This record gives sequence, C-alpha cells and structure tokens, in this order.
Amino acid sequence: MHALPHLTLTDWVSLVIYFTSWAGYAWFSERSQRGAGGLTRTSQNYRLLWALRMLERENRVMDSTLIGNLVTSVSFYANTTIYIIAGLVAALGASDKLLSITADLPFGGAGNQELLEIKLMLVLACFVFAYFKFTWSLRQFNLLSILVGAAPFGKREEAGIETYAHRLAGANSLAGDDFNRGIRAYYFGLAASGWLLNPAALGALAIVILVVLYRRDYQSAALHILRDHD
Repeated sequence: MHALPHLTLTDWVSLVIYFTSWAGYAWFSERSQRGAGGLTRTSQNYRLLWALRMLERENRVMDSTLIGNLVTSVSFYANTTIYIIAGLVAALGASDKLLSITADLPFGGAGNQELLEIKLMLVLACFVFAYFKFTWSLRQFNLLSILVGAAPFGKREEAGIETYAHRLAGANSLAGDDFNRGIRAYYFGLAASGWLLNPAALGALAIVILVVLYRRDYQSAALHILRDHD
C-alpha cells in the first residue's frame, strides 16, 4: 500500500488496459455470442462427438490413452508453475538486489523497492492463478477418467446414451476450459513482466497478447481445420 502513491498516471492507465484486456477477452471467448465461433467452443462439439464414439466402443483403451495424454500436459504446466512461483518468491526476497539490476536496464527501470515488489506481486499473482486453474483442471480430468470407467455401452439412439455422452463431454470441456484459462494466465503473466521495464510496456504487451490470443482462437489454421466446410 505504501507504494501506491508512487504509481504514475501511466501505471494506472496500463493497469486498466491490462485487466480489461484479460477479463474482457475471457468474457468474449467464453460467454459472448460473437465469440462462439472460436477455437475453445468449437472444440467442445468434438468432445461431444468423441464421447458418442467412445460409448459405441467396447474397447476403450484408446480413449484412456488420450485422456492420459491430456493429464500429462496439464501436469507438466502445473509442475512448471510451481518452479516459477518459487522463483518469483525468491525474487521478492531479493528485491533490493533486483532493483540494482533493473536500474541499469533501458526504458526507465523498475522504480523504488516498494514499487518493484508490487510489480513482482502482479506477476506472481498471474502464475498463482494459473496454478489453481491447472490443478483444478487435473481434478476434473480425474473425474472424466471415472466417468469413462463407469460409461455404459450403446448406440446414440438407445435410452440414456446421449445423456451420458453430454455428461462426458461436459466434464471434458470443463477441464479443458480451466486448462485454457491457465495458459491465458501464462500469456498475461508475460505481459505483466513488462511492467518491470516500463509502465507503458505493461499496457502495450497486454494489447499484443490480446491480438495474439484473438488470432490464434479466431483466425488460426487450427480453427479452420475444426470448422465444417461444405
């Protein structure tokens, strides 16, 4: 709190741009009607199709392997995030030494020690948020594994099969969405690190991240492949 008076108008404007970009894009891609055609929600249709095909198969070793691959990816990010958090906590403990290093950097440095600690706390908060999302994603993938183990066998037109498929696809989508939120936190964590160099870099990098996310979710070759074409 003692460092808040040291924040300049550029700091506050950049922070508003930063949080608006993060929260606004999350709402746009996950909640809005205009964002329904993105990579995230388009892939949910294929999760439902996967669930329906799985329920038609007696042998589900392949499905278990696919879920295992998803869990491995999330576990990698969760473990990596722990190391990043540990490094940031260590940096907070040595903020005085870090301040002398950043003072020699171009674009103005990180300011005084209290201001530097606030900037590091922003970066730390991003990766703590990512860690919670990754670990919750892991728990939901574990739930998906249980649902696969308890899944019945049958065709789509049989009673209860489509309902169970929606349950499987829903659990898969929830886990995948939290994984995406964790990845998004990584992106904006990188943007937050720009604040260590210059206040304007925070806002500028947030806008760059926003553009990158939009292009990958709405204009990428991956989305073009997933969409149906006549």
